[in-house]
Amino acid sequence: MIRISIDAMGGDHGPAVVIPALMTVATRRPDVRFVIYGREEAVRPELAKFPKLAGVSEFFHCEVAVRMDDKPSQALRHGRWKSSMWKAVEAVKSGTADACVSAGNTGALMAMSKFCLRTMATIDRPAIAALWPTLRGESVVLDVGATIGADAHQLIDFAILGTGMARSVFGVSRPSVGLLNVGVEEIKG
Repeated sequence: MIRISIDAMGGDHGPAVVIPALMTVATRRPDVRFVIYGREEAVRPELAKFPKLAGVSEFFHCEVAVRMDDKPSQALRHGRWKSSMWKAVEAVKSGTADACVSAGNTGALMAMSKFCLRTMATIDRPAIAALWPTLRGESVVLDVGATIGADAHQLIDFAILGTGMARSVFGVSRPSVGLLNVGVEEIKG
């Protein structure tokens, strides 16, 4: 069984998008359980629309929701211990969850993750991972949003993290590593 902590308040539309997405995951992956954090008055009405989620989820009220325009330092200082984002990250640290998902403020999520979970001794910063579908299955891609101007050391760190994820999560014994550049040329999108 996989336990995922959810910051239900994250994203531009919060629970109205997050909760239906959980139902989609629950339908596709019956081995997944959710630990949901958010403001009760916003989350409970959405959960009521999907009664099947009751059997695969727990909900915990949080007084604070990190806003998309909060600076990471603000999110850490003001209401950190009471926010749905912090509680979702903290659930991984405590072992309540195996992974955390938030569609919220990327900078705040990275700051809270680094502060709460720490990084490995040789890794300077966390990275956001995503799975990209390919003709041969799925690829692990790092870092998808938090670091635009990575230096050589950070790129090596991301390769180490991505390789570790490919090995441990997908059982790939010899993952290959590549580099995808974010271009800034005038003719590129």
